[in-house]
Amino acid sequence: MSARLLSFLLLAAGRASAGESPAPAEPASWYASANFYLLEGEDDFLQPTAFVDHGRLHLEARYNYEDRDTGSIWAGYNLSAGDEFALEFTPMLGAVVGSTAGVAPGYKASLSWRRLELYSEAEYVLDTDGADDSFLYTWTELSVSPAEWWRAGLVIQRTKSYETEFEVQRGLLLGFHRGRLDFTAYVLNPDESPAYVLAVGAGF
Repeated sequence: MSARLLSFLLLAAGRASAGESPAPAEPASWYASANFYLLEGEDDFLQPTAFVDHGRLHLEARYNYEDRDTGSIWAGYNLSAGDEFALEFTPMLGAVVGSTAGVAPGYKASLSWRRLELYSEAEYVLDTDGADDSFLYTWTELSVSPAEWWRAGLVIQRTKSYETEFEVQRGLLLGFHRGRLDFTAYVLNPDESPAYVLAVGAGF
């Protein structure tokens, strides 16, 4: 075999090997938040949440979300579509333990267009104590961002216990973003028995 042919074969093999090398893994993204609830006529409480996204995989943990002294862990699958109209959707399944116990299918979703964003998260808790204690919960935000560092909008919270009427709470939100930090203030039922929520979050 000539030296020229040998050099050609070695170069071709090197190129093929480089073409077959796997792409670098996408780094995981982390986010943690703490929501402080100030309620009229009830004890104030803290509601922390943390999640990690690694490619399509979504893992999340919550406390005091479904009920007081109750925790939940979640696994979901991240989906996205669109560019100008950007849709992100994560179906999830959770296990709930504590004062309330059960399983909960749920989702997180957002639809954004220019400076507008519609965000929603929901779950249906199937209580292991019986259907009478099962309930639906949703949280929905519609906000506009006049600048990258702040946003304002509307929020609706809906919950339904088994075979009862929907309880709907409406309110306003004002949020600020700086670097890795987010701060959002909510007021629900501002015209009667207002409830206040102060939320602080950080992403990594």
